[in-house]
Amino acid sequence: MSVRMRHTKGHTGNRRSHHALTQRRLSKCPECGAPHIRHQVCMACGKYRGRQVIDVVARDARIANRKEAKLKLRGQDPDTVASTESEAPQEEKGE
Repeated sequence: MSVRMRHTKGHTGNRRSHHALTQRRLSKCPECGAPHIRHQVCMACGKYRGRQVIDVVARDARIANRKEAKLKLRGQDPDTVASTESEAPQEEKGE
C-alpha cells in the first residue's frame, strides 16, 4: 500500500470557499407591495406574474382550522388560548 497524501488546511479551505450561503433576493410585489422571493408566489396576496395562484383567504382559514383542531386534541379551549396569546406583552429589543 502506498502512503496517502495529506490534505492541508489550505486545500480544505480552498475547497470550502464556494460553500458560503447567500441571502435570498427579495422583490416587491407589483400588486400589494409586499416583499417576496423572486420567481415565487407572493404569500401576502397569492399572485404570481399578474395571475391569482393561491386563494389566500382559504389558506388562512385552513391554517386556523388546523390550529383549532390541534388545540382540541390537546384538550385546550381555542378561544381562551387565542385571547391569552393576544394579551401577552411583546418584548422590546433594546439596543
